[in-house]
Amino acid sequence: MPHPLEQALDYRFADAALLRAALTHRSHGSPHNERLEFLGDSILDAVIARQLYERFPRASEGSMTRLRANLVCQDSLRKLALTLSLGEHIQLGGGELKSDGCNRSSILADALEAVFGAVWLDGGFDGANRVIVRLYDDLLAGLVPEKPLKDAKSRLQEYLQGRRLPLPKYVLAGADGEAHTQWFTFVCKIGCLHIETEGQGVSRRAAEQAAAEKALEQLQANG
Repeated sequence: MPHPLEQALDYRFADAALLRAALTHRSHGSPHNERLEFLGDSILDAVIARQLYERFPRASEGSMTRLRANLVCQDSLRKLALTLSLGEHIQLGGGELKSDGCNRSSILADALEAVFGAVWLDGGFDGANRVIVRLYDDLLAGLVPEKPLKDAKSRLQEYLQGRRLPLPKYVLAGADGEAHTQWFTFVCKIGCLHIETEGQGVSRRAAEQAAAEKALEQLQANG
């Protein structure tokens, strides 16, 4: 019987061990998914670059670079991972389970890239290309190369300014790890709307952007 994730991906692994490794976080044991993540990151960049090149023949290099960065960023990967219910299948150690690691953006994004790497090893470029393009199809179809893609902090600022509301405050809530591998947590506070959202990232800027993105999602959900 196929794994539920194989059904979601519409891809059947010939080597099930590759899928198991892709879904194993280092906190759970070895073999884990970090090496597969390295491969998946590369194949994802290549597939998305080719799609942009073929779909937008008049787009400039700078425009395609900007679009690709937006498509392969951690937040985009997290959203795609959620559509696959990927967190339900990731094997985590006890500590990560207790801290809700299956919903952490970095773990979800890394695992999805690892799955791409596993498909590449299992089914070659054509297999990986098919899986990635199918998963990204809606995002690719909705792209407008000429339209500038502003970051989450800028979009949140414009949203609030347009309604004459005070700008958000970003507060450092934590920093873990060694100096060269730190993990930051920032809280985005919009006091007048009683909104506080938390974002994490490998840099202060990335954590602030993640918090801002969540604040925007909450504002949109609230209408």
